[in-house]
Amino acid sequence: AIDQQAGFARGKVLSARRLAAVIEAHRAKGKSVVFTNGCFDLIHAGHVRSIRFARSQGDVVVVAINSDSGVRRLKGEGRPILPAAERAEMLAALEDVDYVTVFNEPTPVRLLRLLKPDVLVKGGAYGHEGVVGHKVVEKYGGRIALAPMVLGLSTTDLMKRIRGE
Repeated sequence: AIDQQAGFARGKVLSARRLAAVIEAHRAKGKSVVFTNGCFDLIHAGHVRSIRFARSQGDVVVVAINSDSGVRRLKGEGRPILPAAERAEMLAALEDVDYVTVFNEPTPVRLLRLLKPDVLVKGGAYGHEGVVGHKVVEKYGGRIALAPMVLGLSTTDLMKRIRGE
């Protein structure tokens, strides 16, 4: 199970249900919650910069990653390159990440409704209206923050470089 990650990831990689309880405890202490999500198939500098931006937006940073089947639905056969457990463990190793969770639904909307983050961070390429879940977050008073994008720093670009394309 996802809560049983070994080593340093223990306590940072949580099921949605466990994460909701942990977030509630942070909120009781007056902490603000920042949420970002994605496939994070091959962790690269663009991901790190986006997460660093998320850290600047609040106190507790939650990264939700698409399950393996979710990545396949979005990116096609041959993806993900790394399984969810490995992606979660690597993200949990980043000091700017407080918690990681994996979701299997096509979008993170259920998680957004469950966790009610104060800030939803996505890459600036999406634009405000393109951020999945923006209406859910804004309805309860949360806000959207768009992380600066860096050209050429995407998993697709990285895979093309590896293939020599």
